[in-house]
Amino acid sequence: MKVLGGVSQRAYRRCLRALLLLAGMAAASGATAAEVKVAVAANFSKPLQTIAAAFERATGHRVSMTAASTGKLYAQIRNGAPFAVFLAAETTTPARLEAEGLGVPGSRFTYATGTLLLWSPDPAAVDAEGQVLRQPGRGKIALAHSRLAPYGHAAAEALTALGLWETLTPRFVWGENVGQTYQFVASGNAALGFISASQVTLNGRLQHGSAWSVPQHLYTPIHQDALLLQAGADNPAAKALLRFLREPAARAILNSYGYR
Repeated sequence: MKVLGGVSQRAYRRCLRALLLLAGMAAASGATAAEVKVAVAANFSKPLQTIAAAFERATGHRVSMTAASTGKLYAQIRNGAPFAVFLAAETTTPARLEAEGLGVPGSRFTYATGTLLLWSPDPAAVDAEGQVLRQPGRGKIALAHSRLAPYGHAAAEALTALGLWETLTPRFVWGENVGQTYQFVASGNAALGFISASQVTLNGRLQHGSAWSVPQHLYTPIHQDALLLQAGADNPAAKALLRFLREPAARAILNSYGYR
């Protein structure tokens, strides 16, 4: 299998143990258990489930998450949704919320940098150079709306840079977010799709199908920012979760899902 994150299973387990130890130390400090409501970009929902499970077991805090496109989550926050933490798929939207007074000043940081994949569940469909995009008659191509989803924007940038945007437009199937894009391909409604590596990667390896890791020079780096929202300003679980994400062990787990 292709190694995407460069993290061995042994290293992954070692990092997870370290993460649990850090959380245990936090729990031992006597912090009161609380719940944190997290608005999470669709591409990060799977890794967050893994991290949240360890976080809850070790600290006693509880994590409740809502996954959607970054644009849709922004609208919900603006309309008063009681999220304490925002884990976006880019940097602009958290910065806007901070400027609008809905985020705690100085709390914003980049927690991950995403990897864009062209993926198919067919193990023979996608070649290592992405030349499948230049072959006719290969079915529909799924991608997220670039206006709402950063991974969709990155896909549009890459296809434009390759000179394929206009040629392939008639074959596009549009997803509201990268999670829906994945479902289009996994269900067979599209032959190929541009998704996040985190959706098909575990322990640094592609779990199934075939994929082309789109070269970084073809799209703007997908830096993903976290923000403590005003609703979580006094929430100990929200602050603890953000600290959790910044630890080296947590970053190693993110790498195992294909993030950089």
